[in-house]
Amino acid sequence: MPFQIVRNDITKMHVDAIVNAANTSLLGGGGVDGAIHRAAGPELLAECRTLGGCATGDAKITAGYRLPAKYVIHTVGPRWKGGTHHEADLLASCYRRSLALAEKNGCESVAFPLISAGAYRFPKDQAIRIAVNEISAFLLVHDMAVILVVFGGETLALGQHLSADLKEYIDDQYVDSFHQQYPQNRREELYNESIPFPMPDFEEEPFEDTVCPSMAPMASPMQSDDLEERIHSLDESFQQMLFRKIDASGMTDAQCYRKANIDRKLFSKIRGDVQYRPSKPTAVAFAIALELELDETEELLGKAGFALSRSNRFDVIIRYFLERKNYNIFEINEALFCYDQVLLGGL
Repeated sequence: MPFQIVRNDITKMHVDAIVNAANTSLLGGGGVDGAIHRAAGPELLAECRTLGGCATGDAKITAGYRLPAKYVIHTVGPRWKGGTHHEADLLASCYRRSLALAEKNGCESVAFPLISAGAYRFPKDQAIRIAVNEISAFLLVHDMAVILVVFGGETLALGQHLSADLKEYIDDQYVDSFHQQYPQNRREELYNESIPFPMPDFEEEPFEDTVCPSMAPMASPMQSDDLEERIHSLDESFQQMLFRKIDASGMTDAQCYRKANIDRKLFSKIRGDVQYRPSKPTAVAFAIALELELDETEELLGKAGFALSRSNRFDVIIRYFLERKNYNIFEINEALFCYDQVLLGGL
C-alpha cells in the first residue's frame, strides 16, 4: 500500500529506509534516535560523525548497518515554541527533504516516526496533519510505499473539532441503528440488566435420524433457457463501472490509483479482470478518489457485493466523510486508525 499507519517498532521495519528523528549533532540521543543508534550498532555513530551535523528541517542519509533497513535518513525536527517560530514550515521540510533523499537513493519503501511529537512537544494533532499533508502530496506524483510508524500503545490525535464531531456522529448513528433494530419495549429490556434475555417457549422434541415425510415439495428448478438468458444479461461489473467512472472524471489511471492510495500492481490486476472482486476498503478507496456522492458510492460498493451500514464503525466513519464531501483519503485513514479500523487502499 502506498501509505500506511502501523503500530510497530521502527527499528524492526523491513523497508528500504527508516527515518530517524535526530538532533542537530546526529550523534544519538533519547527516544527514537537512541533506539535506532542502539539497533544499528556503533558503525552508525561512526558514519554520523563524518556528516558535520544537520540543520533543523534538513535531512541526511547513512547506511542502516545492523538494521533491517538499508538506509537511515536522519532529519531534525523543530522544538515547539508556541507556533510562532516557523515550526510548521520546518516540520514540513523534514518530510519533504526525507522523501526526496529516499527517492534519490532509489528507495521503494520508507518508514517515518511522528517527527517532533515526542520530546520536542509539537502538538500531536498538528504534527500528524503536517505529516499526512506532506506524504500525500508526495504520493500523488511518486510511486513509493510510505509508512507512518506509531510505537506500541501510542495514539494519534485527530484535530479537536474533527474528533468531537466524528465521535458525536458515530454515537448518533449507532443510536439510530439501535432504535431501528429493536422496538421500544424490546429496547427497554435490553437497557435493563435485571431483565433476563427472553427464551423461546417450546418443548424439546426427541431427535430422530429420519427424513421428515411431511416436508413440503421443493419448487421446480429454473428452466435452463431462462438461466442462460440471465447469465448472458449480467449487470455492469465493479471493474466496468470503475473504469467508466474514471473516464467520466477526466483523471488518468495513474492519477486515480494514486489518489485512491492503491498500489499500481493491484490496479493492474483490476484492469485485467472484468470480474475482479476487490476488498471493501479497496472499493471504498476508489469511491473516495472519484469523489462520488453517497448514493454513487453505495452503487459502486454494490457491484462488489458490499454496502454501508449504520451499525458498523468502519461504515459509519466512511459515511461521515462522504456526507461532508471530504475526500481526503489520508485524513480518512487517520480517523480510521484512531478508531482501530482497517485503512483504505490496498496492496
